[in-house]
Formats: sequence, structure tokens, C-alpha cells
Amino acid sequence: MADDKKYLRKVLGECRRGLPGAYVASVSRRVQLRVLQSKPYQDSSTVVLYAAKDNEVGTDLLLDAALSSHRRVLLPKIVPGNLLALLRINDRAELVPGSFGVLEPVGAGIVSVGCLGAALFCIPGVGFTPTGQRLGRGGGYFDRILAAVEPQTVTAGLAYSFQMLDQLPESPNDRRLNLIFTESAVHAGQVLDQSIVSG
Repeated sequence: MADDKKYLRKVLGECRRGLPGAYVASVSRRVQLRVLQSKPYQDSSTVVLYAAKDNEVGTDLLLDAALSSHRRVLLPKIVPGNLLALLRINDRAELVPGSFGVLEPVGAGIVSVGCLGAALFCIPGVGFTPTGQRLGRGGGYFDRILAAVEPQTVTAGLAYSFQMLDQLPESPNDRRLNLIFTESAVHAGQVLDQSIVSG
């Protein structure tokens, strides 16, 4: 299984890193607009975002929209113990290059994952399936933090359509997502109530 994941990370990662900048910007915008129009975003009081790396689907539009609508906006930061913590930001200027060259929030005000409430938690990945499976970067950071997410928090992967596969190798520690947003569709993974998607 580990070899299968390694192979898929290599192939899908190379495809993503090779995307033209104009394509990344255009498709990222389409994905984010789909998120903004969704019921989970519109119902959210808190939005958890990530800073894109290596041509991942961007989150700049979501960040600006969430900040301007006075939602609580959280981004991850790697803290001592090699763990991922969520910190609140009130301005884009509060993001600085951190671990692995990824933008991270400054400050020390960590928000407990178990206190997110009606949040939309957006998560990057290398590959996804329509049933909510996710292949991450390989560090297990998001899987560990997702293990503590409350049921009312909606977890959502942001992806290009080519990252959607029929099936992925899955280990016991892997966490499935509620939704996957691409430029062409919204896939309801581990959503039990379809009204979460459509209203």
C-alpha cells in the first residue's frame, strides 16, 4: 500500500507541478467560486483554509471573501511535536513563509479543532475519490487533525478534475472528506444528508 501511495503521489504530483500558471489561476478560481456558492460555505461561521503549494488549487479568493464577510478564518501551522495547529488570522499580512516554504499564520492563538462548530474545513490533496478518499502530501498532518473534527464541521477537498480517481489505497489512519469541489462538480463523499450540499 505504501508503494502504491508513493507512486500515485509521484505521478499526480508531477502532473500538478507541470500545470501552466494561467491554467492554475483559472481553474482555482472556478473551484473557489463553486465553494463560495455552496450551502456549506454560506452556512459557515468559520472557514479553515490552507496556503497552496506546488500548484495546488489556490484559496486566495476564499480567503478574501471570508475575511471581508467577517467569518472566523483559520489556517494551519506546524508547531513543536510535528503537529498541525489552527491559528486565526484577521488579515492576509499575518501569513509568512513557514515550514516547507508554505505560508503560515503568525501568532500563538491556537484554536482547538474540537471547537470549530459550523465550519467549512478546506483541505489540499494529491488525489481524491468521489466517495471522499484523499491522498495527502505524505506527512499525515491533515489526517491527524481531521481525526478530532466535530460532526457539524464540513470537510472539503479542493481539486482539479484530473485529481479525481475511482479508488485510492486507504490505510486505517486515512480520513475521508465530506465533499470534494472541482471546477466541474461537487462530489458528496461522506455526507449523510444531501441537504448539506444543496440546501
